[in-house]
Amino acid sequence: MRTLVVNAGEIAHMSHGDISKPLIGEDMGDKDLNIFSKGLGILIEGGLITSIADSEELVSEYFPSWDGDSEKSVNKDIIDAKGGAIIPGFVDSHTHLIWSGDRSNEMALRQKGLSYSEISKLGGGISKTVESTRNCSISELVNLGLRRVTMALKLGTTTMEAKSGYGLNAESELALLEATSQVNQRSLCDIHATWLGAHDIPKEKSKEDYIDEMINLQLPMVVDQGIAKWADVFCEPGWFTTEETIEIISASRKMGLRSRIHVDEFVDSGGLGVAAELGSISADHVAKSNDESRAIANESGVMQTFLPGTQYVMGMTDFPPIKKCLDNSWAFSIATDFNPNCNSISMPFVGSLATHRCGIDPISALAASTRNPSTTITNGGSTRCGIISENNPASFNILNNGNVESWCQSPGMNPISQTIANGLIVK
Repeated sequence: MRTLVVNAGEIAHMSHGDISKPLIGEDMGDKDLNIFSKGLGILIEGGLITSIADSEELVSEYFPSWDGDSEKSVNKDIIDAKGGAIIPGFVDSHTHLIWSGDRSNEMALRQKGLSYSEISKLGGGISKTVESTRNCSISELVNLGLRRVTMALKLGTTTMEAKSGYGLNAESELALLEATSQVNQRSLCDIHATWLGAHDIPKEKSKEDYIDEMINLQLPMVVDQGIAKWADVFCEPGWFTTEETIEIISASRKMGLRSRIHVDEFVDSGGLGVAAELGSISADHVAKSNDESRAIANESGVMQTFLPGTQYVMGMTDFPPIKKCLDNSWAFSIATDFNPNCNSISMPFVGSLATHRCGIDPISALAASTRNPSTTITNGGSTRCGIISENNPASFNILNNGNVESWCQSPGMNPISQTIANGLIVK
């Protein structure tokens, strides 16, 4: 199948340099390096981009009978971008995609001054979601995931990481991973699974017994199932200590699972340093990490993934210090942290927070939403998501506006007119 997109506005290709590595520092926001001029077209064949060239030249070579009327395109195989800018499909590298239940009552509790930890001790938080999720069949979990990923696609996300973590026993964690796999098979979005058995401690077990269960029961079963690509731990005081995190992730690494871990969300507990020590591919939240740990993590190849939506829904005013990473040329990404407490799966909204609240320019924020997280998702292989480049997947978004910067400047509105995922048009 051949599809041609013509009459593009600016194209943010994000593909200069070594595409296996993230963009850092000034390179992230350099328009001369990251943006093609207007008027180009993109030819798609077999789900890949095979040519980026002048629109008229591509039409002449591949669709010479087209008269320029976008309403009468040849078999609907020509998409007229009508001057809309084109950006890579978003890579949302931190989501809790599948869970059941409702925690909307926690807003009022937070407004009364209760902390995340205090709400959890009252029976809210993760444990409340676990109870509801355990009562769902796999088909119910799949339907929940499909509804959410459909919304994510409409908002431009074409690649996603999705964690388990709301089962907290072997049966339910495996069910969540299986549901994630089925959603991936039935969706145009590429979904990559993470095992997050160490999200919390189940009510029915002591922490010591649960850690033993994870390492000696859950982990071998997860590896045998073959769905999860990574292991994760909620490394935070009140949940899992740095020592416990090292124990769990070391066991996972021995069984072939690399890690991407939650660290330093509420306090600096040294979690980012542990991520560097463990060789984690990503350390997420990192809102309170110290500068020395940030420098060490960057040197070790750990991607710092900021989740500003979490601060937003928690009513915090101290948004994460993303600009410090930009100024110091430390690699970073941004992601939604979609979960029952942060119920937004919109990467454009995360980009709005990064620009409007964290001081990041729109092009750098786009790099942090596409090229940079792609380096933590597609390890190895000959193709890369998160960029627009010949011989790479045709996963990109056409914006309503001709300027790339508009992608994150309309909070509450969808800036995207059309999404292509692996060469297929998202309806």
